[in-house]
Amino acid sequence: MRFTEIDVFGVYIAPISVMMVAAWVVVIGFRHIAARFGLLSHVWHPALFVGAIYLIVLSSIVLIVGR
Repeated sequence: MRFTEIDVFGVYIAPISVMMVAAWVVVIGFRHIAARFGLLSHVWHPALFVGAIYLIVLSSIVLIVGR
C-alpha cells in the first residue's frame, strides 16, 4: 500500500497522523486494562512504560500498513 494523503472535508491529512490516533486508542485501552489489574504499579516509571508501549504499537501499525 502506498502512503497517500487522506482527504477529510477538503483538508489533506498525512497518513501517519491517522496511524498515531489509532495507536493512541489502542494504548488507552491497554492502559485501562493494566490499571484495572494493577500492572502499572509494578513498573519503575508508568508514564515512560506507556510511552514505550505507544511507540511499539505505532511502529507495528506502520509495519502492517506498509506491507
